[in-house]
Amino acid sequence: MPFSPALELDIIPVTAFGQNCSILRDPASGHAVVVDPGGDVPRLLHELAVRDLTVDSILLTHGHLDHAGGADELRDELSRRQGAPVPVVGPDARDAFLLSDIASQAARFGLEGMRNVTVDRYVTDGETLSVLGRTFHVLHVPGHTPGHVVFHDPEARFAFVGDTLFRGSVGRTDFPYGNGPQLIEAITTRLLPLGDDVTILPGHGGASTIGAERHSNPFLR
Repeated sequence: MPFSPALELDIIPVTAFGQNCSILRDPASGHAVVVDPGGDVPRLLHELAVRDLTVDSILLTHGHLDHAGGADELRDELSRRQGAPVPVVGPDARDAFLLSDIASQAARFGLEGMRNVTVDRYVTDGETLSVLGRTFHVLHVPGHTPGHVVFHDPEARFAFVGDTLFRGSVGRTDFPYGNGPQLIEAITTRLLPLGDDVTILPGHGGASTIGAERHSNPFLR
């Protein structure tokens, strides 16, 4: 679907968790990035192939299996097909312990074939990434996981928020290493100041805006 004057966005729900894997693409160049490929890698490869896309990088918001579980396999297959390395970038290094435990996470849910993930580069709060000719700002927004990050495009007014903020809800914090007060504080101090017109693209469910969540989200009152 058209998403900005230059980019288009395809959201592909993956795995039994219905996680929103995002393919952000530039139709003019045929280049793309994949955000949070949690699994169903053959399907993702098909979606990329039918659009004839060259993937520049794979971005991860955090280390839970439904967001990162397909990253290692997708990187290997894309690197082979494209004849050049496709890096996995993010999240913050404080989620490294989760990424190194993906296979065990998957086994606990009866899922097979998911691999532990070794990222090519972790990101840090406040840094910027060049993505499809645009500048993404990295925000550390912990609470759902210790190293959760958000990728924000301040010019195009959108953000990939992972499992921090949802339409009418916020990320779960009843998992190991979750921290509810920390998450609410991070949303309040890091996300809400981005501006009411910013579109949020969460890991589950539909898109919303900062303004809509500021005024109606019961967890932010």
